[in-house]
Amino acid sequence: MKKVEAIIRKTKFEDVKDALLAIDIEWFSYYDVRGIGKSRQGRIYRGVVYDTSSIERVLLSIIVRDKNVEKTVTAIQKSAQTGEIGDGRIFVVPVEDAIRIRTGERGDIALYNAEQEK
Repeated sequence: MKKVEAIIRKTKFEDVKDALLAIDIEWFSYYDVRGIGKSRQGRIYRGVVYDTSSIERVLLSIIVRDKNVEKTVTAIQKSAQTGEIGDGRIFVVPVEDAIRIRTGERGDIALYNAEQEK
């Protein structure tokens, strides 16, 4: 199992969500986050533009089976890419175990229902 974390532009969130749903990645968490990078966003308040040092992004956190890692990364990359500085990053991290609280199932089966595999 792997944890795929992606930091993407807020404006690309719906595109990424649709791309993940299209490849049957139906469960993930997301968070509004702020960070510092090369890209700068200006804010307008009462007609005056203010430069900010923090950039608003969305952080996606997805746990997938090994066989789904590459298609998940590809879907995120293709749907989040604009070709400009500030498109974001994708991180893939190993996950030791997963436990379904309701049933106590461990490993890959804790991520998805066995009935879905048939």
